[in-house]
Amino acid sequence: MEKEMKFEEKMSKLEELVIELEKDDIKIDDSIEKYKEAVQLVNECNQQLKSVEEQIAKIVNEDGTLSDFDTEEV
Repeated sequence: MEKEMKFEEKMSKLEELVIELEKDDIKIDDSIEKYKEAVQLVNECNQQLKSVEEQIAKIVNEDGTLSDFDTEEV
């Protein structure tokens, strides 16, 4: 069973994949597999970022309740 990679680990893996994909001597089959893996990691990172953005968009009011953070008021 694989453990879930942290965001930073996924970004590091993406960087490695990009370096591999930029090599001139990579075989087409290998490049396709690495590309698929990279796309999967990008999707996972985007999901994590969206989740974090939603959490950050909430603020705690003085009474302890949560409300949406409105950047227009700042």
